[in-house]
Amino acid sequence: MADAKYFTTTKKGEIAELRIELRSDRRERRKEAVKKVIASMTVGKDVGSLFPDVVNCIQTDNLELKKLVYLYVLNYAKSQPDLTLMSVNTFVRDSADLNPLIRALAIRTMGCIRVDRIIEHICEPLRKCLKDEDPYVRKTAAICVAKLNDMNPSLVEDQGFLDLLKDLLADPNPMVVANSVAALSEISDCSPTAAEATKLDYATISKLLAALNECTEWGQVFILDAVAQFEPQDGQEAQSICERVVPRLAHGNAAVVLSAVKCLMKYFELIPDDSEYKDAVLNKLAPPLVTLLSAEPELQYVALRNINLIVQRKPEIMKQEIKVFFVKYNDPIYVKLEKLDIMIRLTSVENIVQVLSELKEYASEVDVDFVRKSVRAIGRCAIKVDSSAERCVRTLLDLIQTKVSYVVQEAVIVIRDIFRKYPNQYEEVIDPLCKNLDNLDEPEARASMIWIIGEYGERIDNSAEILSTFVDGFQEESTQVQLQLLTSVVKLFLKHPTDTQDLVQKVLNLATQESDNPDLRDRGYIYWRLLSTDPVAAKNVVLAEKPLISEETDLLEPAMLRELLAQIATLSSVYHKPPNSFIDGRVPLRQLKNPVLEEITAVPPELQNEDSLVPETESQTSEDVQNPSETITPQVPEDNLLGDLLSLDLSSPLVLGGMNTFDIGGSSQRTMIQSGGDLLGDLGGIMFDPVLPNLTQTTQNIQNVPMGTTDVGFDIFNQYSTPVLNPFQLILPKQVVLPAAKGKGLEVSVTFARRNKDIYMDLTLFNKALLPLKEFAIKFNKNSFALAPAGQLNIVTALQPNKSIDVSLAVNNTNPVEKMEPLNKLDVAIKTEIATHIFTCFVPYHVLFSEDGKLDPKTYLEAWKQIPDANESVCTIDTSLDSQGIIARLEANNIFNTTVKSIEGQELLYMTNKFMNNLWVLSEIKISNQFPVTSVLISMKSRTMEVVPGVFDSVRAMLAT
Repeated sequence: MADAKYFTTTKKGEIAELRIELRSDRRERRKEAVKKVIASMTVGKDVGSLFPDVVNCIQTDNLELKKLVYLYVLNYAKSQPDLTLMSVNTFVRDSADLNPLIRALAIRTMGCIRVDRIIEHICEPLRKCLKDEDPYVRKTAAICVAKLNDMNPSLVEDQGFLDLLKDLLADPNPMVVANSVAALSEISDCSPTAAEATKLDYATISKLLAALNECTEWGQVFILDAVAQFEPQDGQEAQSICERVVPRLAHGNAAVVLSAVKCLMKYFELIPDDSEYKDAVLNKLAPPLVTLLSAEPELQYVALRNINLIVQRKPEIMKQEIKVFFVKYNDPIYVKLEKLDIMIRLTSVENIVQVLSELKEYASEVDVDFVRKSVRAIGRCAIKVDSSAERCVRTLLDLIQTKVSYVVQEAVIVIRDIFRKYPNQYEEVIDPLCKNLDNLDEPEARASMIWIIGEYGERIDNSAEILSTFVDGFQEESTQVQLQLLTSVVKLFLKHPTDTQDLVQKVLNLATQESDNPDLRDRGYIYWRLLSTDPVAAKNVVLAEKPLISEETDLLEPAMLRELLAQIATLSSVYHKPPNSFIDGRVPLRQLKNPVLEEITAVPPELQNEDSLVPETESQTSEDVQNPSETITPQVPEDNLLGDLLSLDLSSPLVLGGMNTFDIGGSSQRTMIQSGGDLLGDLGGIMFDPVLPNLTQTTQNIQNVPMGTTDVGFDIFNQYSTPVLNPFQLILPKQVVLPAAKGKGLEVSVTFARRNKDIYMDLTLFNKALLPLKEFAIKFNKNSFALAPAGQLNIVTALQPNKSIDVSLAVNNTNPVEKMEPLNKLDVAIKTEIATHIFTCFVPYHVLFSEDGKLDPKTYLEAWKQIPDANESVCTIDTSLDSQGIIARLEANNIFNTTVKSIEGQELLYMTNKFMNNLWVLSEIKISNQFPVTSVLISMKSRTMEVVPGVFDSVRAMLAT
């Protein structure tokens, strides 16, 4: 409270008064003045003009005053770099002071001053402090190395600071060891080369473990995290490390406990399974984890998220502790939901009775979200533990009798999954479900009920009547319900054709003629064509036996789980996402194993060494074209992704490439139907007769098809898949590139096209001279994409005056590379018997897109994340096409669709294209769901941003209507 007076100075002329006080001969007065300056700086006043006067006070043996001056210098160093440089000598002198506190203070301050010109002065003092006799100075200097690495990594490696840090790992003082470990970890995270240089061996790890007992709790965390990065050579080394880590499980700090668990989880894998020691350690893991659940809710949640990962890998660790995950009435909702998830993971035959009893109690809670999760958990138990299915179904029936709307709806969803797991069983629940139709108002519940009716329509007396009530409000239903209703009506029609002919005719008409949803229309047309063409195929496709579902508790893939277990006690284990998905630059690109992704993110060899680029000359002679010099190549900047993509569900049904995914056999029966041919007719004109044909003949045919006919497969679609010339391929008209006036009578018109996966240069040669032209030859100069003629102009006879000839020249990429401006510029020389003519043309970007430019959704997501936001460009393009039309146009020109997603009233298309020289461009197209569409917003990312404007222009031409 005594220093509060310094924050109440608001007098005019205060700066002048402070300057006078700072120049006082009395040390106490100077000290008071510096305190006032710091107080003013703290509340946001600009006291930078006092910099020289404050720095003059640094020459003092008073430690308190020196700390205040150092604090001031740190704050204003960036805005006053020149004046800061004047105080460097004082810092250097203080780093050799007799007082270790002053030495440490000086080296800490120098490390925190982020001014480039200071860096060169810090090396010698830092080197001395790393070898200082006082451990306090050494531990401070260790952290200073990490700060210096953040400013200039190459300097740290060149000056040998990494080796000095590694030497400190053997320091007798445990705090020095802990700080050195922390500094090395920070440096290795930021620099892949440093990570290799700072790898620890078993001898060093043993020294670190020896320092554990004497370290502070946070020092222990740093050491344990470093130990967790070590790769033992054999099980003996792993067991030795575990023996020394196990005592940390009894520590009072939760971070130490979790770091110890992380080490043990890793080294378990190297200890033989039949080892008694392994079983003993496993038994010791549960008590400390259980103890963490008695802390405050926030800490409980972090512990639960980590336990969630652990039980996925080693459920036996917590199998006897399932009761600690039973929910308490006063737990926050986020803790309740996490406990519920872990409880289901640990459910087994031995404890299913207890778990079901708990879940039934939870279903009577007041928290709606928790009740929904509890009801869904009952269904997960039924699917996971086969012997408990009947008990779970009875429990669900009891819950349905409560008539609570959200309970009933969740129960319907769960029972649908139980029917999928146990077909033709527990059908007695259908009647109670049908009695609760009025309580179903949520799309997923209505869709689930409709699926049940369609699947078991032959066992429900009034199934057609029930579906008719849904069909009456078809246009008001959500898309999810409409799609399921369409499928269920078709199923019922195939089972009871005579009774449901009018119903299926009505729903097909609603889906195909009165709906604006392309997915619904497409599915309707597919069903209509199936029903009217081949009843046998229709029954075998629509009523095909569905694969049984399994308990999908373990959502994490093994590789992802392994990576997250290595990140226990970090944010990554709380988010259940790898670090590179939310922290830029934490995982080096070299660690990514996807070869396609490595190809995308790698800098192409023909676009490197930009510093060696020379400017293009103003004019070029024919000799320049015929005698290309050495290739000169550019450098592409290094790069990092997309907000709404991070929530992308990569397991959902997608629209990929030239294949459309339709759900024609229930929620999991996916059938791939080739859309490149004539299956849906000519989409550009005569899609279908607007009046659907009557299905009377189909009804008669279906009645004659025995149930269970199999082995028809999907060959029925082959008759519709004859490839046709794609009308959406962009072909630009020829442009005159060499007028007759400049070509001495020879006029040349050029365009480029892609045919049969090859590039062709289409030329029209017009002889406006008085003499015939013959002996044609052509050559390309060096260019950005290495384009070169694959042969010579095929002109056998002389080109007579006032005559023209069309020539198509194949083009390959065997030429030397030189970056042009713009990139698609191409200098061409055409030689005749009379003269050589040089002209410039521009290759359309879309012609350079290769046919292998399609990525799977996961690779696309990772690649987008690896490209920084600075390498993103956005453009609005006018078009009236919907999403299907856009995909068709772009894929016809080798820009491929990765996936489609609907979010917040708009459709998102994720597209990729690859240039023939392995340059990749990733695109996101946002389309409003409001009709008519007038424009789309396109975002593009690439490691070579020079190509993006040209790609934008090509897309604009493709989507022009």
